[in-house]
Amino acid sequence: MRLEEKGYVSHTVDGRTYVYQATEARGRVAARAVQRVVDWFCNGSVEEVLVGMVDTAMLDRKRLRMLTDRIAQEKGKK
Repeated sequence: MRLEEKGYVSHTVDGRTYVYQATEARGRVAARAVQRVVDWFCNGSVEEVLVGMVDTAMLDRKRLRMLTDRIAQEKGKK
């Protein structure tokens, strides 16, 4: 299976049934996918992606506030 070859899932066998399970958390896989998009379309600029999302109203004030709070929280850990 292609997803298994790429390391996204693993499987066990239960009788004659293959049981697949994710090898990584969904958010972690999504973040890697977004990083590839950022690298491909925006030359690695996350800022360009975020500004584009604000300009096209994909991020409203509430979501921007949540991002700001999350960034501040991470800065406080360091």
